[in-house]
Amino acid sequence: MTGLTVDNLGYSYGARRALDAVSFEVEPGAFCALLGPNGAGKSTLFGLLTRLFTSSEGRIEIAGHDISRNPLAALASIGVVFQQSTLDLDLTVERNLRYFAALHGIAGAEATRRIGEALDRLGMAERAKERARDLNGGHRRRTEIARALVHRPSVLLLDEPTVGLDASARAAITQHVHALCADEGLTVLWATHLTDEVWPDDRLVVLHRGKVLGDGTAAGLSKGRPLTEVFLEMTGGTP
Repeated sequence: MTGLTVDNLGYSYGARRALDAVSFEVEPGAFCALLGPNGAGKSTLFGLLTRLFTSSEGRIEIAGHDISRNPLAALASIGVVFQQSTLDLDLTVERNLRYFAALHGIAGAEATRRIGEALDRLGMAERAKERARDLNGGHRRRTEIARALVHRPSVLLLDEPTVGLDASARAAITQHVHALCADEGLTVLWATHLTDEVWPDDRLVVLHRGKVLGDGTAAGLSKGRPLTEVFLEMTGGTP
């Protein structure tokens, strides 16, 4: 069973083709970078993966669940971090996670335990009582990732999770999520337009103008050359 399967997926906004026969699989416990320039179709794909909208073209399977046939089970298997922050800035870190836990029917001592575990994983336990608005950008992102783990998903989707962060914060977030794959066996799809967030051993899917241009490991696709250089050649633009 794969962690995530996208098979011949297509989507259009009127006459504009956003995704065209997109197919790839991510094995359980793998970190897969979805690399593409702005406008490549990454956010459209995430919209379909999270059921924000649907398509009659192709198939999506998450943790063995077909999203069109069994959407509740499929969606229960994913944690999501969207490009735009969705934290309640007036609540503490802990309260943000507790509210999310309640939405999943998790309360009381069980919620407290899971929140503690999630914050520990992201190095945020000492900031549990701080208000979200008082955190820097990197710690807000860590909070959102911790929140996405409270219901123990098997697949984590992150859409441009480091947008607006400085280089140090970006590197720290990338490190934390790679560790989740290695230590927890979490399947990760990480959408980005930044090649320095992709590690050589990562699974890499290159998306451009709604089509998959490359699918393999980052090292395999770059063949010893700088990934940025290869990416620019493939897409004919600026990452």
